[in-house]
Amino acid sequence: MTTIGFIGSGNIGSTLAKLAVDHGYDVVMSNSRGPETLESLVAELGPHARAERADEAARLADIAVVTIPLSAYRDVPVGTLAGKVVIDTNNYYPQRDGQMPELDAEETTTSELLQEHLPESHVVKAFNHIHFKDLGTQGEPEGTSGRRALAIAGDDEAAKAQVSALINEFGFDVVDAGPLAEGWRYQRDTEAYVDRYDADGLRTALGNAKRYRDM
Repeated sequence: MTTIGFIGSGNIGSTLAKLAVDHGYDVVMSNSRGPETLESLVAELGPHARAERADEAARLADIAVVTIPLSAYRDVPVGTLAGKVVIDTNNYYPQRDGQMPELDAEETTTSELLQEHLPESHVVKAFNHIHFKDLGTQGEPEGTSGRRALAIAGDDEAAKAQVSALINEFGFDVVDAGPLAEGWRYQRDTEAYVDRYDADGLRTALGNAKRYRDM
């Protein structure tokens, strides 16, 4: 059975964990405060969930999800995630994360920073442009007319295929935005951010994306 390890267990992480458990996955939850603070979440998720420290969650993971404040991305375990697919849900919020000059200058993107930190992992940007409540309630069977679509970006095609299959399983169509460098197209304050689109609408929104400096 595939195990999904969560580095971070907030709104997006816990919602994804519930979807994963509901679809037959085992999940290992972690946060910065220790596994004992996740007892109620694990109890809610049921017998296919457990809580561990972040490094152990990373070690046990077949697929990892990083869903923590961006300012803490350097705390993500490196060695135990080598060779693994890592889903990055992060967004840059300066009021929360502090100013990050390389992002302010748009010299890189959030997921490229994580990929640089995890040089032997395969980072895919996903689940960052949907509200957690919508993530938990708007999934629909494949082939449903008007099915909501979610974007991905990544530099490894096999990793993107694996994440695409997971997103489809969770009830959403997938639009591939390209390499990690294109992940800015559905970051905070872009047309694709948070609003609901089907696949064609999301492609249009991604194409209409503007850099912050051009807004």
